[in-house]
Amino acid sequence: MNEYIPPVPGMRGFARRPDEDELRRQMVRYGRLQYERGLVVAAEGNMSARIDDRLLLVTPTSICKGEMSAEDMVVVDVSGRHVSGRRTATSEIQVHLAIYEERPDVEAVIHAHPPTATAFTVAGVSLAQCVMPEVIVSLGQIITVPYALPTTAEAARAIRPHAREHDAMLMEMHGSVTVGRSLEDAWFKLERLEWAAQVTLMARQLGGVKPLPRERVEELVAFRRKMGASNVPVSACNLCGSCCG
Repeated sequence: MNEYIPPVPGMRGFARRPDEDELRRQMVRYGRLQYERGLVVAAEGNMSARIDDRLLLVTPTSICKGEMSAEDMVVVDVSGRHVSGRRTATSEIQVHLAIYEERPDVEAVIHAHPPTATAFTVAGVSLAQCVMPEVIVSLGQIITVPYALPTTAEAARAIRPHAREHDAMLMEMHGSVTVGRSLEDAWFKLERLEWAAQVTLMARQLGGVKPLPRERVEELVAFRRKMGASNVPVSACNLCGSCCG
């Protein structure tokens, strides 16, 4: 019997872990959406999802995410060992494994290269400020993980401590990682992350970013907790801290 997964923001009532065939179809769909919307280019990006407590379905390396088929996906175990599939698993598999180890509540991981959000890391500008209610409730804080060499154990070590408390992470000079209770949930968080970056950029061009008052952030943090998020700070000052001077 599949385990019941309570609804969380962005899941549109999705309640049960899908079977492997459905996960394969979802990966094709969300890979195509990422490519069509410019969140990955060429053969960039990767996704994974839990099949069960022992196995993961992952995207293959060296393939355009807009041109994948269900048969291209690869099954690995939770140690990263190849179980089935004609292709080789993503070269970023160590990052995915580290996140699943740290977050038993996470069912899916998406790594992409959203251009606006990634540009913020290249410029050394943080997206962690508490500005938009939708971002605080659905993502929490958007943390920037210090640079680590992609596809290596160094990258997995860099993201591991941040994955414990964050659903949306930017890897400095590299891209984003979003996690969720489903592939759809992780996809929505990726969309919202890039949207937040675009709005923040426009606000900076218009004269500056105005953070929400602390009491309003506290309300949103409480709402995030009420909605069942597993990684909620004790107070607003544990988010960006910009209103707690």
